[in-house]
Amino acid sequence: MERAHTNRETAGAPHAPANSPWPHRAAVLLVCATFPLIWVGGLVTTYEAGMAVPDWPSTYGYNLFLYPWQTWIAGPWDLFIEHGHRLFGALVGMLTILFVVTAFRCDQRTWLRWASLGALALVIGQGALGGLRVLLDQRLLAQIHGCVGPAFFSLTVALAVWTSPRWLEGAEELRDPVRGRAAGRFQRLAFLTVALAYVQLVLGSQLRHVRPVVDASTFRAAVWLHLFMAAALAAHVFMLAARASRSFSHDSFLLVPALALAALLIVQLGLGTGAWVVNYGWPSALFARYSWAQEYVVTQESRTQAWVTTGHVATGSLILVTSLLIALRSLLLAATPSRAPQRLVGMEVLA
Repeated sequence: MERAHTNRETAGAPHAPANSPWPHRAAVLLVCATFPLIWVGGLVTTYEAGMAVPDWPSTYGYNLFLYPWQTWIAGPWDLFIEHGHRLFGALVGMLTILFVVTAFRCDQRTWLRWASLGALALVIGQGALGGLRVLLDQRLLAQIHGCVGPAFFSLTVALAVWTSPRWLEGAEELRDPVRGRAAGRFQRLAFLTVALAYVQLVLGSQLRHVRPVVDASTFRAAVWLHLFMAAALAAHVFMLAARASRSFSHDSFLLVPALALAALLIVQLGLGTGAWVVNYGWPSALFARYSWAQEYVVTQESRTQAWVTTGHVATGSLILVTSLLIALRSLLLAATPSRAPQRLVGMEVLA
């Protein structure tokens, strides 16, 4: 194939494959650390442990990293998960700094360096939100903190995609204009699914951080809106899986994450149903005739309630980042041979 020579700083364009693997390794490590942080943060909200430590950035007057580990490990559960959440957040912050360093030292793409700085700014802002939530004891800040977390998780996944060998080297499918057009149509649906997934997370946060003074009709409206958005998201996810099965049946690059997204959606629907039952009981409008439903008793802060509810929150973040992964991969595949020379630099026209 002929070689194309154009400006390698074109936004979104893959860079030369000679790049160091270290930015990708750092990005993957950051992704792997951020998901457990989402879990632990969800547990803090589920157990309402956000105020278990009343000061910030210190922990009961101690430096965050010098707080006696015996007191932390053997202390109350609320203290254990809240202080653990802070330590996990600090770890993610340090891994973000590591990614920034590797991006500046090992990757020549200016836009990726700016993206790494954006990730650093976002994780610092997220830490500040968590601290202000403690100092001001405001439920709204806790809700915003809970919405920024999945956004940062999504950015870490994007960084891992942008630094991956497949992104840097391009995609073989660019040689097939028919598949490129199919990826273009798929891409639009995928990005719409990402938007719906994030809106659904925000709506879910309204239910997670509902204020005690909210009346029953407002809460009911929020529940129905959450259910409506869940139906819309489910329709888009299953359409993505169907299109991937039809247009990319022999290409695991898009097919596997699309099928994984559909599986996650099914799990999420089950967890959502379970979260309602363990928090509010079986809906009387549907199960009033069944004695076992009427005899069911909600146990506040039980292990089942905590893990089912937190699992529902964490799976929502997984749905968001998986749909983003699909969208970014389809973005790579959507370039046609006629546009490829303008996007690629100092390397073979990629397919």
